[in-house]
Amino acid sequence: MKALSALSTEVRQYLLVSGNYWAFTLTDGALRMLVVLHFHTLGYTPLQIAALFLFYEIFGVITNLVGGYLGARLGLNRTMNIGLGMQVLALLMLTVPAAWLTVPWVMGAQALSGIAKDLNKMSAKSSIKLLVPDSQQGTLYKWVAILTGSKNALKGVGFFLGGALLALLGFTIAVLAMAAALALIWIGSLLLLKKDLGKAKAKPKFRDMLSKSRAINTLSAARLFLFGARDLWFVVALPVYLSSVFGWDFWLVGGFLAAWIIGYGIVQSFAPSITGKQRGHVPDGRAAFTWAIALAGLPALIALGLSAGWSGQVVLLGGLMLFGVLFAVNSSLHSYLIVSYAKEDGVSLDVGFYYMSNALGRLLGTLLSGWVFQTYGLEACLWVSSGFVLAAALISIALPRHGDTTQQPS
Repeated sequence: MKALSALSTEVRQYLLVSGNYWAFTLTDGALRMLVVLHFHTLGYTPLQIAALFLFYEIFGVITNLVGGYLGARLGLNRTMNIGLGMQVLALLMLTVPAAWLTVPWVMGAQALSGIAKDLNKMSAKSSIKLLVPDSQQGTLYKWVAILTGSKNALKGVGFFLGGALLALLGFTIAVLAMAAALALIWIGSLLLLKKDLGKAKAKPKFRDMLSKSRAINTLSAARLFLFGARDLWFVVALPVYLSSVFGWDFWLVGGFLAAWIIGYGIVQSFAPSITGKQRGHVPDGRAAFTWAIALAGLPALIALGLSAGWSGQVVLLGGLMLFGVLFAVNSSLHSYLIVSYAKEDGVSLDVGFYYMSNALGRLLGTLLSGWVFQTYGLEACLWVSSGFVLAAALISIALPRHGDTTQQPS
């Protein structure tokens, strides 16, 4: 406690924001795995499982757009705490008797969870912009990478936790335990988070939600295709494939996906070193294009290996590991660039717009993951994924490079 009190106010707020984000992410990852595996065992098809997350992703799109506006008007402390409270409610909705867990009810709970997740993420990412001076871009990149990487590592722990809790406690008790733990975090956040964090000096107008710079519009479009590419095969197709084709049980599916996400998060945390920060390089649009091109062909190569009859476990699992490394660097670069491009006053407006595109990509990827896998198989999901990454790379050509002006009007 003495060491914490000696820290600056900005660092203490950063730790509190990070702690909230970590706790939320843990429950979000666990819930995702619980829902996928539980409803798969009940006989739901991949497309039906994807439909359970439909409202989660749709409301994520809306929340990022409107949430950025609310964050600028009300303050990021309020939007973060609203997100934590809504996640508690979403978890409690899934503790009802099994007969009530119809598709519309679960979709409603997932809608609340989607709103909660994106309020929380938008608030956390926007807060960092306010806690680091604009002149310290290297520090900003490092803090964004640490927050993003640690979040994804904990999401991986959440995947494992979800599979483990389902095997040990069953669906209802597992969800109830997570709701109780997150409620305690929520109460602490209500008491400790700075009251005026992120509140814009000038009241933003509703039209400001869509009034963006060319750099932010371009990066948002690239982000849509990048995250659509990941979720195209990762959200529904991969866990169902591992369970049905490889015959893995809950522990193995949850454990492997957890290990992948944890490794992915660790790589994200070290992305500044990988992309040259130690040599004094801060990434720009050229770096976003280069790393996207490096990723673009990998899903197609995995699909070719599976079609050629090579060992499925070696090709798929090995390819997935390499995909995780390259995707982590791409994601971390994007997360830094949006915070760097965003205006400091009303930062959540720009960050919210960007993560709206992120949520739209996840929505598109989730739906295609269920439909393409059910209709054409995993190889088709991988081919479409490659196409999406290639689109992200081509769009990234238009991003500003060092020496360009990053905030030209669109």
